[in-house]
Amino acid sequence: MANLEILVSELPTLIQSLKLTIGDSNEIIEQMIPINNAQEKLRNIKKLIAQELRFESVKNSAIVTLPRLITEATLFIPNLGLVDPAIAGKFGNSETKISLTDLQLKIDDWIEWGYFLQAIVADILSDIQLVNQLNSDITHLSISNEFTTLNESLKIKLDFGKSHILQHQIQIIDDCKKQLLQLKQKINYVFNTIKSSCNLLNILLGVSAFYGKSGFALEWLDDDHELIISSEGKFQELTDILNDCDFFQEQIATLIIESDTLSQQAEQSLKKIEQESSQEAISSQKVERVPKFSTPKIVYSALIIASSLLILTFGGWKLREHSLSLTQKGSAIAVDDSGAIAKLKSAQKLAMEAASLVQKPPHPLKVWEQAETKWYQAIILLDSIPNQTSVYQLAKNKLAYYQINYKSISQRVLIEKKALANLESAHKLATEANLFIQSSPHSLLIRQQAQDKLQQAINLLEAIPESTSVSIQAKEMLPIYKNNYADNNKI
Repeated sequence: MANLEILVSELPTLIQSLKLTIGDSNEIIEQMIPINNAQEKLRNIKKLIAQELRFESVKNSAIVTLPRLITEATLFIPNLGLVDPAIAGKFGNSETKISLTDLQLKIDDWIEWGYFLQAIVADILSDIQLVNQLNSDITHLSISNEFTTLNESLKIKLDFGKSHILQHQIQIIDDCKKQLLQLKQKINYVFNTIKSSCNLLNILLGVSAFYGKSGFALEWLDDDHELIISSEGKFQELTDILNDCDFFQEQIATLIIESDTLSQQAEQSLKKIEQESSQEAISSQKVERVPKFSTPKIVYSALIIASSLLILTFGGWKLREHSLSLTQKGSAIAVDDSGAIAKLKSAQKLAMEAASLVQKPPHPLKVWEQAETKWYQAIILLDSIPNQTSVYQLAKNKLAYYQINYKSISQRVLIEKKALANLESAHKLATEANLFIQSSPHSLLIRQQAQDKLQQAINLLEAIPESTSVSIQAKEMLPIYKNNYADNNKI
């Protein structure tokens, strides 16, 4: 019995070694040694338990005290600290004593887990493409660290007084937005790979892309056979990683909007500096011209809308959890919650429709207005959900993002309206200029008025952003108007 107690005292450290860190292929191979050693020791303990049961004939009543097992869901491991509750099941139940028969069953589970890890190692090493991808992933930042880096990079205080600094800051913002787009695509890959794959190796590729340089280890399968993963001391299930993807997509959408605002402010300030510099250089003679309409650029608007669609998709994931917990509540609360959940689902449906409408812009004004209306209706529904309901907090969180999307779409509506008005005004001015020339072809005053109208028309067309649906028409009309202007000068 003494030998058995000594071996059992080593169980916490022994079981702790039964995990597999995924990363460099050489390190994966090296981990086979401690896993095999742990299994061999577990088999020895199992043999001693069988002997003890035979000698004392107390199969179900004999008990042995496990070392320093504490109450509740924690286990004290000498020199290693507390075990996270997520993997407490790996070390046994919360009792301070366990029967020898139950301990045998636990040892069988631990040995089987070791075989499972060995099978994973064999599968990984037999797939050269998988090995190459894992080796590549550990050279990149984790999604969490990459997002933090981009978030810090966008904390820029614009220098409105110096054009060369503004130009540099605009470049930094543009680079960050490109990286945000790439990060968004990576998160999409991680989410879809983990959620949709039935093959464990494919799932590991998604997890590897998520953790990157931080690395991760396979710790245990919980009672629901959910894989538990650790990285940098944090334990997560696959569902937790999906929820993290949801969170980062929402944060990326917010960052993109903030970066767009910074770009607009910087570009407007830069244009103002250039205009002031130009005015100082011109002569004192004043030439009456129609000022060129300046429209702030909307950069990566398609990305904002695509991100909002992902927010909706991931939101639906969280809603499922709320709906499941709803069934455990009293009937009176369930009646109240049913209406709130219906509103939440309706708002999500409207928001998804709104986001789908504006995929792959540019779009005509009517489409942007339809999307704007749907976002507004979704906001009204979310705002009407009572705070006593179980989905109130979720609705409140979504409300903030829906309002951001609604504001973005409303801005696009204004830009599209202005672009359409510019196109119509330019056409009208050009028509009037042509009529002037035809009515009095030899009058210098009339020709000058026609020239002024053509110049106004040209300015209006040049102010139409490329992101608008009438941009192509404007580009087609612009050379015609410029030629007319040049020809009129020769008369």
